[in-house]
Amino acid sequence: MIGPKSVEAFERAKRVMPGGVNSPVRAFRGVGDQPLFAGRGEGAYLFDIDGHRYVDYLLSWGPLMWGHAHPEIVSAVKQAAERGTSFGVPTEIETRMAELVCELVPSIDVVRMVNSGTEATMSAIRLARAYTKRRFIVKFAGCYHGHADQLLVKAGSGVATLGLPDSPGVPQETTELTLSLPYNDSEALRALFAERGDEIACVIVEPVGGNMGCVPPVEGFLQTIREVTRAAGALLIADEVMTGFRVALEGAAAHFGIDPDLVTLGKVIGAGMPVGAYGGRREIMALVAPQGPVYQAGTLSGNPLAMAGGLVSLELLQQAAANGLYERLQGYGERLVAAFLAAGQRAGIEVSGTAVGGMFGLFFHPGPVRDATAAAACDKALYAKFFHGMLDRGVLFAPSQLESGFLSAVHSDEDIAYTASAIAETLGEL
Repeated sequence: MIGPKSVEAFERAKRVMPGGVNSPVRAFRGVGDQPLFAGRGEGAYLFDIDGHRYVDYLLSWGPLMWGHAHPEIVSAVKQAAERGTSFGVPTEIETRMAELVCELVPSIDVVRMVNSGTEATMSAIRLARAYTKRRFIVKFAGCYHGHADQLLVKAGSGVATLGLPDSPGVPQETTELTLSLPYNDSEALRALFAERGDEIACVIVEPVGGNMGCVPPVEGFLQTIREVTRAAGALLIADEVMTGFRVALEGAAAHFGIDPDLVTLGKVIGAGMPVGAYGGRREIMALVAPQGPVYQAGTLSGNPLAMAGGLVSLELLQQAAANGLYERLQGYGERLVAAFLAAGQRAGIEVSGTAVGGMFGLFFHPGPVRDATAAAACDKALYAKFFHGMLDRGVLFAPSQLESGFLSAVHSDEDIAYTASAIAETLGEL
């Protein structure tokens, strides 16, 4: 339930911030209510300012692979802050982070740190255009790659939740250079490249769609992207801001057997601190300033606090992956989906679900949900009732049908069992 302190806090926030929030998805518009306000987090649990505890599957929209306030991450950030929050000159921890990212992600030889996922995708596309000397880019409907003008074309996530297929303020001349296709449609992709392949600078894709629910690639889809881009001399950008180190230690692209030219990262590599990154083949990254002519800069890029927290997070993941972490998360996701499907069948409600590594999707749709059209056909009103029923039982899912759920290394068997029981009870009441 949304408590009185959260209600009061939201009224105060609305007086000084657009819609009372600093990011649209936090407004809970997708579930027809106002947001709860966080007080603190501990492990797999979020506590709101009214004192309610929730098993947290939102996890700050994905970054918290180690849950809230992990002691080693907190200690690293504290120690970094005591040394200084920002310097404007290089620090050794930036290099250590870059070395580890290059070690873990097979397709990254060189990486540049930035401050957000939007900055990462924007910079990667600029670099792809410079490298290929072409103007057009291809994205897929329902995939969200940040809020740069050229990417707010049939975006998913908050844009779709708010009913805004594009955004006012984005010049038509900019969006005309963005070609949008259905996700998981290999034939449409082949047809576009047959017609205009020599004009296309890059294809950008979420290897697992995370902004229309959790939508895995169908067999052969990612391989088709790799095939047609390579044949046409276009670049493939894997947007792993959400999936990087969450679907698999090596990233979702490598997990599904493709080798992108550029990869964008964020979320997990900052462990909850503002961060982003883009990297790829050495000859492409050599174009980035100051080594090359493609300008991109940021005063706080590679901020030592974000690097300290992110480095510990990745080091812990490296250790845990060897002990079966990602297989355990896959199993947890499958258990939640199975509970959802069974409860839906008992209640006579058409539902479907997906699970990929540390991500899962619960859809009020008979399924399968393979693209933005199917995601848009989900019963959002029923999801809103489900969301609040789960909230009343102490479980926090994303406040939108069009978002992925997230699992962490600190969720337990007991958490999953409790959540499965709460799902059964909630669906039984709908």
